[in-house]
Amino acid sequence: MVRKILVSAVLAGAVLATSGCHHKVQNPLANIDSKQPDKGLFDRGMDSMKHARYQEARTLLETLINTYPDSEYIARAKLALGDAWYAEGGKAAWQQAESEYKDFQTFFPNLPEASEAQLKIATMHYRQMEKPDRDFAEAQRAADEYKLMIQQYPESPLVPQAKQKLREVQEVLAERQYRIAHFYNLRDNLAASQARLQSLTESYPLYSGIDEALYELGGLYEREAAGLKRQKIPDAQKEKLVAQFEKKAIDAYSKIVARYPATDRVPDAKRRLEALKAPIPVPTPEALAESKAEEASRERLKLVAKVTGNFKKRPNVLAASKVGDPNLQEETVANAAAIVNDLTNQINGMQASQNIGMKAVAAGTGTPAANEAAPGTSSEGQTAEGTAAKPAPAQVNEIQKSDTGTQAAGTDSKAAPADPKQESSSKKKEKKGLRKLIPF
Repeated sequence: MVRKILVSAVLAGAVLATSGCHHKVQNPLANIDSKQPDKGLFDRGMDSMKHARYQEARTLLETLINTYPDSEYIARAKLALGDAWYAEGGKAAWQQAESEYKDFQTFFPNLPEASEAQLKIATMHYRQMEKPDRDFAEAQRAADEYKLMIQQYPESPLVPQAKQKLREVQEVLAERQYRIAHFYNLRDNLAASQARLQSLTESYPLYSGIDEALYELGGLYEREAAGLKRQKIPDAQKEKLVAQFEKKAIDAYSKIVARYPATDRVPDAKRRLEALKAPIPVPTPEALAESKAEEASRERLKLVAKVTGNFKKRPNVLAASKVGDPNLQEETVANAAAIVNDLTNQINGMQASQNIGMKAVAAGTGTPAANEAAPGTSSEGQTAEGTAAKPAPAQVNEIQKSDTGTQAAGTDSKAAPADPKQESSSKKKEKKGLRKLIPF
């Protein structure tokens, strides 16, 4: 009897031991309770995130990362660490979030969450974007990050969302370029306005005011052609330059009719083409359908929104297109100084540059241009050390005479005033000569 009791006790202990040693560790992603310490830290960190205790959540997640570097929760913990900074908000917190997301992409580039991290980086800059007439640094950063996301993760399901945000950012950047170009145009600085409009029309084809920008660019080319007709240069050279600018105007007007046939400036562009005796292109059915889809997708600003928008920091992007592929290339940068120099060279009979104005000239490189200020001085006549540059010797235009016809050395006799009609001014002559050489 005693023996049976001992055997039963031994069997019961074996069963308990067996049941204890067969307790399996559950899948950490299945959200099932586990006795793993790293799982406990991760769950507590997620609970703190849920209740907006972001500092506590970051402490728990950092403890997990530093204490259990081989844990299968490392990837999720690193991503959640960035999410804690992201959710907290603010410029300083978002800078930390971007650093954490970049770190996550470095260590886990092939995980699906890498594209999510990249999208959040771009979104942080998007949320800091300001209106077109203010600082555009955040808008430019947002555009660069959205482009990187689309190009680096083309199979991600988040790509359509990134494309739409990029269209909205490019709407703001294009509006900025147009406002600057219009400002220069109103002040007759045609070269600077032309450079901005060229950059806009080539870099932002989905801009809501693209037809207006092209029409204004065509008008600039016509004004430059009219100015060249008044120049005193050989007729053959004059005809060549005039034809060159009129051809550019025709191309700008034709692009409105052929590529954007559903926009408001099409009738005006056709009239200008008729005045220039140029053929009016017929848009293809595909181009017409594309233009109609772009215009139909835009939202129109109401009067109240226009008025209240002046008091808001964030830009209004309702006019951005909802269809079409945004430009993923770098923005084309035309250079106004290069445009002027190229035209001057053509007027002087020199060969025109093939890459006119398409790159910004780096400061301190190359040789000075023909009309460039002397080295060591600024455009206002200041030297590099900040002192005023020495004035040029005074220009003597006629022989000064005393009342008696001769002036003795060392006497106080005054010279007779010069005839105002014959008085010469080097500044006036310089300005007149520049305007005579260059129509703008």
